[in-house]
Amino acid sequence: MIRTLLMVSLSLLLGCSTTADSGGSSIQPTPASSTTAAVAEERQHRREQAASILQSLYARQPKARQSVTDAYGYAVFRNLGMKLLVAGSGSGKGIAVENATGRETFMKMAEIQAGLGFGAKRYNLIWVFASRQAFDSFIHSGIEIGGQATVAAKAGDAGGDAAGAVQVADGVWVYQLTEDGLAAELTVKGTRYYRDRDLD
Repeated sequence: MIRTLLMVSLSLLLGCSTTADSGGSSIQPTPASSTTAAVAEERQHRREQAASILQSLYARQPKARQSVTDAYGYAVFRNLGMKLLVAGSGSGKGIAVENATGRETFMKMAEIQAGLGFGAKRYNLIWVFASRQAFDSFIHSGIEIGGQATVAAKAGDAGGDAAGAVQVADGVWVYQLTEDGLAAELTVKGTRYYRDRDLD
């Protein structure tokens, strides 16, 4: 009888302990919720970063605002390029936005450059797309710009609103902002743009 009572008491104690442990662990964030929060935070960071870069562009080239808002869509990237002697590389992150719907696509960029030099240079790129075809092609296929060439910034076929931008493809213009301001020339390197699968 005593042995039976002891067994029952032990079972009750173990049950309470398990319940308490379970209750305590339930308030801890799960890996899935932590990941979701991190993704949401990074998306918001990209949005705020893009807004800040656009404001810097508009301050230096007021007509660019109309060019961006009238376009089918646009993309904003922040890049940090590094070069060590004869080789270099860079990477960046950004966001592409379809003006009519506000649809967002989070993206990355990667570049490989050649040439003698040393140091690191941060710059921002603002892409402007005149058509849906150009915008969708950029998102789904990216744009690979090969070689190393320097192109003077000009309005091109887009009219005065695109002054300061460089036309790099049919219906595609790019503004380049450096630490010194709006670049008069765009240095085109081997660059690839692609979707950020961690955020999309």
